[in-house]
Amino acid sequence: MKQAFIKLHVSILLAGFTGIFGKLISLNEGLLVWYRMLISSLMLFILLALWKKFRLLPFRDMLRIGGVGFLLAMHWIFFYGSIKASNVSIGVVCFSLVGFFTAILEPVINRHKISLKELLLSLITVSGIILIFNLDMRYQTGIILGVISSALCAMFTIMNKKVGKDYSSTTMLLYELVGGFLCLSILLPFYLYSFPVESFTPSMQDFAYLLVFAAFCTILMCILQIQALKVISAFTVNLSYNLEPVYSIILAMILFNEAQELNYAFYIGLGLIVLSTILQMINVVSERKRLKPVSE
Repeated sequence: MKQAFIKLHVSILLAGFTGIFGKLISLNEGLLVWYRMLISSLMLFILLALWKKFRLLPFRDMLRIGGVGFLLAMHWIFFYGSIKASNVSIGVVCFSLVGFFTAILEPVINRHKISLKELLLSLITVSGIILIFNLDMRYQTGIILGVISSALCAMFTIMNKKVGKDYSSTTMLLYELVGGFLCLSILLPFYLYSFPVESFTPSMQDFAYLLVFAAFCTILMCILQIQALKVISAFTVNLSYNLEPVYSIILAMILFNEAQELNYAFYIGLGLIVLSTILQMINVVSERKRLKPVSE
C-alpha cells in the first residue's frame, strides 16, 4: 500500500510538470501538442510491443477512441495556449473549472438529472475564476483559453468513460494519442497558416524537453497511475489529483518566479477554488459513508 501511494504522488507531481514544460518549450501550442502526441504514441507503442500487450482493435472502436483522442488534443492546445498567453498559474487555475463543466455536461450527455449540490459547489470555483478575471485584466486571453480548455477536458473525461469500458488504460491511451495525432495532422497546416511560425522543427533544447515530457509526463505518469489503481481505489486517486494545480503553481513560483506577477485577486480566487475542492471532498466522503452498508 505504501509503495502504491508513493507511485500515485509521483504521478501527480509529474502531472504538475506538464504546465512547466508548456512554458519551457518555445514551440507554439499547436506544434507542441503535435510533437507530444507523436513522440508519446511511438514510445507507448514500443513499450506495449515489448511487453506483448499491444492489441489491434476493430476499426469502429479505433474511430471512436481516436475521436476521443481528438478532444484530448484540442484540450491540450487550449491549455498550453492559455499558459503561453498568460503564465502557468493562470493556466492550471482555469483547469479547476473541469468539475463545473462536468457537472453541467455529464447529465446532458448521459441523460440524467443535474446534481444541484455539485453545481453549487462548482459555482464557488467559477466565482474564484471571475474574481481573478475581473481584477486582473492582464491575463484575460489566457483565462478565456483556459476556460475553453477545461470545457474540452470535461468532454474528454465524459466521452473517455463512455468508450473505454472494454479496454485497458494503456490501450486506450495509445489509440487516443494516435487518433489525436492524426486529426491534428490534418488541421495543423490550417492552424499554422493562421498562426505562422519561423520554424516547424524544434531546437535541440526543445527536442530534449519533448523527449522528457513524453517519456515522464505522459507515459510514465499514466503507467504509475494505472499501477496505483490496482491497489488504491479510484476515488482516492481522483481525490489526490486535486493536488496537481497546487504542485504546478509551487513549481512555477520556484522556476519562473511567478509570485511577482500575481496580485491579491489571484490568491483570493485561488482560495475560493481550494475551498470548493475541499467542500467537494467532504461531500463525496459523506455520500460514500451514507451509501456504505451497515455491517450486521
